Amino acid sequence: MAHSKARRALPPLTQSALQELALRYVGKYATTRAKLRTYLARKIRERGWDGERGADLEALANRFAELGYIDDASYAMAKSRDLSARGYGKRRLAEKLHQAGVNEDDGRAAFDAADADQVNAALRYARRRRIGPFATSVADRPHREKWIAAMVRAGHGFGLARAIASLAPGAEFDPINLSQSNRFDAN
Repeated sequence: MAHSKARRALPPLTQSALQELALRYVGKYATTRAKLRTYLARKIRERGWDGERGADLEALANRFAELGYIDDASYAMAKSRDLSARGYGKRRLAEKLHQAGVNEDDGRAAFDAADADQVNAALRYARRRRIGPFATSVADRPHREKWIAAMVRAGHGFGLARAIASLAPGAEFDPINLSQSNRFDAN
């Protein structure tokens, strides 16, 4: 007969317990101020609050940022490098940074980096998915349209996606010409 251990209820959080919880979280995960506030709010909902005043999550997150435990701009830049290395475009980066609560000022350098690497990221994605010059056979129109749609969902501009998907398997290409294909895409 199997028995389960009964979980004892954790006591409500105090200000010092909340700070310890926040410190463990930022020590374990790369995060942003907004993600830290969301995490701490969830913990307060789960365990309750035992403080004289309500928890000031905004002040705690800002204090951690002042101490250098959290840096939204560094988080954004790391996310930009990671997504670009995996072949994703600027629109996918914008989506991820929005979800993480990174504001426009903190994300500006990350967006600039994504702009600078947009063609290479698109080519990495195309290589991984065997699109255009990396395909094993010539694609018919419906298949090319699926490639284009996949690249657009990955955050690349339509013009760049179309230019890459239209290349014949094994074709030589010039990344500079491909970057010109993306100049009319709204990012």
